Amino acid sequence: MGATKPLDKPAMTQPLFSNAPSIWPVDAPRALLIGRVWVPGTGPVLVRVQPDGVYDLSALALTCSDLLDLPSAAQRVRALAAPRLADMASVLAATQPDHANDHALRLLAPLDLQAIKAAGVTFVASMLERVIEERARGDATQAEAARRAVVAVMGDDLSQVRPGSPQAAHLKSVLLAQGMWSPYLEVGIGPDAEIFTKAPCLSAVGWGGEVGIHPQSEWNNPEPEIVLAVNSRGETVGASLGNDVNLRDFEGRSALLLGKAKDNNGSCAIGPFIRLFDDHFGIDDVRQCDVSLRIEGSDGFVLQGSSALSKISRDPLDLVGQAMGPNHQYPDGMLLFLGTMFAPTQDRPIPGKPSGQGFTHQVGDAVHISTPRLGCLSNRVNTSDQVSPWTYGLGQLMRDVARRQPPA
Repeated sequence: MGATKPLDKPAMTQPLFSNAPSIWPVDAPRALLIGRVWVPGTGPVLVRVQPDGVYDLSALALTCSDLLDLPSAAQRVRALAAPRLADMASVLAATQPDHANDHALRLLAPLDLQAIKAAGVTFVASMLERVIEERARGDATQAEAARRAVVAVMGDDLSQVRPGSPQAAHLKSVLLAQGMWSPYLEVGIGPDAEIFTKAPCLSAVGWGGEVGIHPQSEWNNPEPEIVLAVNSRGETVGASLGNDVNLRDFEGRSALLLGKAKDNNGSCAIGPFIRLFDDHFGIDDVRQCDVSLRIEGSDGFVLQGSSALSKISRDPLDLVGQAMGPNHQYPDGMLLFLGTMFAPTQDRPIPGKPSGQGFTHQVGDAVHISTPRLGCLSNRVNTSDQVSPWTYGLGQLMRDVARRQPPA
């Protein structure tokens, strides 16, 4: 990730975590959490994370991808007598942007070689907002009028429409007749999910990192999501939290700008850990997660919301099957964002701009994404040209891993 370079830019003064939910799951003592830490002179090290410290998993695997591919990975992690590397308090202190220390152990995003994929338009609420963005052509000042026009034709409750069903096909024909069809409705209620590549391998930032908004964007938002950890065999073996940062103005101007709207420096955050599935936590628990979002601005603005995964239009494992299978393999596994129903519309007063433009980020915003069984992912917002450049790539990781590999 980008924070593997010396941190020589000026620190911002706003405290990041003064009102943040706990980083820990509510059942942390029994949660099986894996992560990665930066160890000076060594590079990224795979660790088991517990409230009292981080424990080196190098005896099992040198990469997260390899660990998740192990048969019975959760049981093997739990059984390993792993050496302790550091206490968690010092690791977290060294990770926060205001105190980041390139010469101390600090927390990284918990994945490495896996592809970073995302499913879009998986909730009715977000589907409607994507159509509104398109109708407003990326202009926030036109969003409310577009919202009224869209809801007048489609209504605001499509929760009973199953994607790909006869009912969905009928709705499609009605909307076509009304001139309201769009690419977002096609993937929202059609048979095929939207699956796209969110970011390159190793580019995600973790807990405490800065997320990036393109400096030319004037209408954007976080997307709080559950992220599934899937191994090379297509087995879903764990879950994490993610922020699929989105530029509403860029994507609203054209769906073909999706890449520019979604993939910028710092625009993908995953963490704080991957919770492995075991007897205490599994896919059924994921299906019942409520994901909360809290944004705290340096201007005093506070926004809160939540997204219930139980309201998702497509089952999480169906999305995994559409992303990975006979037509598309990922030999290093993947992390899959499941989408969000939360698209903030609360008006945010901005000096010099008229009211009624809805929400958009400001530099310095603290973003907290949480759910009780996975803890909290906290990041701060900056522009993508000012966050730490992404300098640590696959080549350097391979060199660091090779240096640690024991001789045959």
